[in-house]
Amino acid sequence: MTGLDDDAFRVVSWNVEHNGTNNSGDDAKWHLAMDVLAELRPHVLLRQELTRADMFGGRAVWAEAARVGSRMIPFLASATRESANPTGVYVDRNLLRPTEFFEHRTSMWHPICNPVVQLSGAARRLSLASFHLCAFSPANRAVEAHRLVTLGKPGLETIIGGDCNSYPHRTADEMAPPPDWNQIEDRSHFLHRTIERNGTRLSDTVPDEILAGEHDGWPPVFVDLAHHAATVLGQPEALAPTASLWRKDQGPRQRIDRLLATPRTAQALTRVEVIATDEVVEVSDHALVMATFSLDGLRRALSPATHETAVAA
Repeated sequence: MTGLDDDAFRVVSWNVEHNGTNNSGDDAKWHLAMDVLAELRPHVLLRQELTRADMFGGRAVWAEAARVGSRMIPFLASATRESANPTGVYVDRNLLRPTEFFEHRTSMWHPICNPVVQLSGAARRLSLASFHLCAFSPANRAVEAHRLVTLGKPGLETIIGGDCNSYPHRTADEMAPPPDWNQIEDRSHFLHRTIERNGTRLSDTVPDEILAGEHDGWPPVFVDLAHHAATVLGQPEALAPTASLWRKDQGPRQRIDRLLATPRTAQALTRVEVIATDEVVEVSDHALVMATFSLDGLRRALSPATHETAVAA
């Protein structure tokens, strides 16, 4: 794991399986997850599968904020009838002053959790979002990706992250090859994670094409930070696969957990790490992804006072 320094601005995204708590209420894995996160000291924490964290006045969310760091302010999207696993965002009050909070709902799956913050020393605001794209429907994932694109419209600087439940559209640099669907034993998983093109079932890369693809020569709305780290910053290990750390019937691990940023913000990136220590593997079937930015560089990305920030509604 990377060392801590004064110019580092750390953004962590992690899908903790069922929030580290089993059906009997045993929360030993949650406590281990909090130990892992507290050691990393993130300034922004993007979380998925905050299972039943909305209950009892959001008690679990506030407990997580306290364990990760007393400076953290939590935001929680709604649970739905479809899923009790909402997304959440935690921000460091020492550096970030929340100014707005939005929840973007596209289906009965997971709403997008989207606080907007003012970074200390920066003129423009920064939009943050945690997402968990639909596990069972490629069509829903495409709609969710299109909704996320609105957070990258002109006037916004944005960092988003979460569980894509789909695959990168550029395969040449990836550490893991695309799934061989003829070898996948879980056929429900096959149907959930593939699309039909020209009569052939292929890995679903549509969300990544929407979020980080170039179209007709135009640059992408978002930069895939791990791909940028690997191809521009010389960090090929940033493209390490993230899930599933547990299951064997869904093929080899794939890079389905990703962090992305608008291009100007991405220029402040210094490092991306995929963390899958023994403690992480014990807690969840997903690796933890951490992007580190230069704090001074991020302030420069947010510096033009004449460029009024728009807020996605």
